Amino acid sequence: MKHRTFFWFFLPTGLAMLLFIAAPIVSVVMQSMFAPHEAVLSVVENCGPFGCTQETAIDQQATQALRDAAPLGRFVGLDIYLDRGHLAVNEVRAAWQSAEGFGDFLSGLSNLPFYRAMAFTLTYTFTVTPLLIVLGLMIALAVNTLQARIKGLVIFFSLLPMIVTPLVGSLILFWMIDSRGVLGSAIQWLASDPGLSLKASTGLTWAMLIVYGVWHSAPFAFVVFYAGLQTLPRDQIEAAQIDGATRWHQVRFVVIPHLMPLVTFVALIQLMDNFRVFEPIVGFNASAHATSLSWIIFNDMGGETRQLSAAAATSVITIVGVAILLSPVLVRTWRDFRSKH
Repeated sequence: MKHRTFFWFFLPTGLAMLLFIAAPIVSVVMQSMFAPHEAVLSVVENCGPFGCTQETAIDQQATQALRDAAPLGRFVGLDIYLDRGHLAVNEVRAAWQSAEGFGDFLSGLSNLPFYRAMAFTLTYTFTVTPLLIVLGLMIALAVNTLQARIKGLVIFFSLLPMIVTPLVGSLILFWMIDSRGVLGSAIQWLASDPGLSLKASTGLTWAMLIVYGVWHSAPFAFVVFYAGLQTLPRDQIEAAQIDGATRWHQVRFVVIPHLMPLVTFVALIQLMDNFRVFEPIVGFNASAHATSLSWIIFNDMGGETRQLSAAAATSVITIVGVAILLSPVLVRTWRDFRSKH
């Protein structure tokens, strides 16, 4: 393709990317470096029959004039990134100096909201992503061996978790694990503990969120892998069967290498999605035991006192985190591409 032809072909896509991706990111980065103006206070003297009293009040006109002069707020640089609600540099240094061991240091970090959210986000991401890839591949291999007359029905039921809205699905599972729900009652009976509550334990809450994440996202991996199995060369499978390869060896040495580009694709998509985990936390009402970076952004944006600068800083950190997570996979993909060309 000629350079001029490629330019006009890519121009609409490039403009859309600049307008809807690059411009909002630049705006968020700028907002994260500005803090809201502090209210201008003035001393007002009120005099009455029994004397005069002085009261401190907000000068609305001066405060509004300050906001009109600098709509973005006052420039603070990276102060928001380093405060206690984010990277908490001073608090981390103090925790390191006072810690008697690495475990004590991690315990100190767990008291900081950003690192508590980061711990759950990374645990969720690096647990759910490989599990859903393995489960999706297993389902695809199983469905691919079924008879044609029942295959369509099994595919339909396999896709149900993906069809259900994430918030609705998390609410359904939340009701099921309640002490009066089906799963909650069954677990209490199996554990012989009528007071056992999955929602009262941090560890059990994390486990249920991970289970839900795998259940909801596995159908996506299944669809991708099942489509890839339809392109699997039959001659390679037949050659492996003639050589005496078992079912496991066929999967390991023929099927998986053929599906590796799709595994990379699913890993990229799910790493991005899982790192931005939000709906299950809201649906499970689990913010007392599990928070994520996206939940922090939602929390800063809500309420009467919206902390736009804090939410912007967390958004930038989330973008950087996603880029770091994806970089190894992207580098490997690029190296594979260069080696083939």
